[in-house]
Amino acid sequence: MKITSKRKQLQLITWIVLPLVIIFGLIYPAAGFLLFACMLGAVGLSFTRGRSWCDWMCPRGAFYDLFFNRISPNKKVPRFFKKTAVRVFMIGVIFTAMGVQFYFAWGDLNAMGAALLRILIITTIAGIILALTIHPRTWCHICPMGTIASWIGKRKLPVQVSEQCSLCGLCSKVCPMQLSPYEYKDEGLMEHGDCIKCSTCVNSCPVKALSIQNTA
Repeated sequence: MKITSKRKQLQLITWIVLPLVIIFGLIYPAAGFLLFACMLGAVGLSFTRGRSWCDWMCPRGAFYDLFFNRISPNKKVPRFFKKTAVRVFMIGVIFTAMGVQFYFAWGDLNAMGAALLRILIITTIAGIILALTIHPRTWCHICPMGTIASWIGKRKLPVQVSEQCSLCGLCSKVCPMQLSPYEYKDEGLMEHGDCIKCSTCVNSCPVKALSIQNTA
């Protein structure tokens, strides 16, 4: 799977935020509140640009792409991770864990920040394990904020598939979220909530049949 040059350059800037927040948070636990910035960014941007935050703006997504793309077995992400019930379950688990820890630590900013930091570290480790055993972006399929963003922004910036599409399937091979734009040739648009608007498929299409349609 290839990452376009511009996208890779942007990710090289973004990924560093992840280790910096973890390291800084271990020294100053209140820094864990920075996690809210990523959460708000993912959901906020989804109202106008779909799940585009997950492309290069999410430090964890950038981290997985850059460091695990070549060493991951890059297997097909199991359908289990894409099921609505599983994704809803993950939202419930993460927010329940956050809520319970906040309840017992309420008023203590350091303790509350530490709770967020623990969630960040645990989920990042889980994502690393999934990247090493399945695919770099496996975690992204069950990421709570990614899921919420996919629901809100499903029809924002869809991928347009023109009649020029030769059904070669290359787009499905390069898509970091393992989507298949060519399968939407008859509809003309791929309005999939998990599309992160990275344009990897657009740049890789040999007949230039794909484009990102701005619906704003």
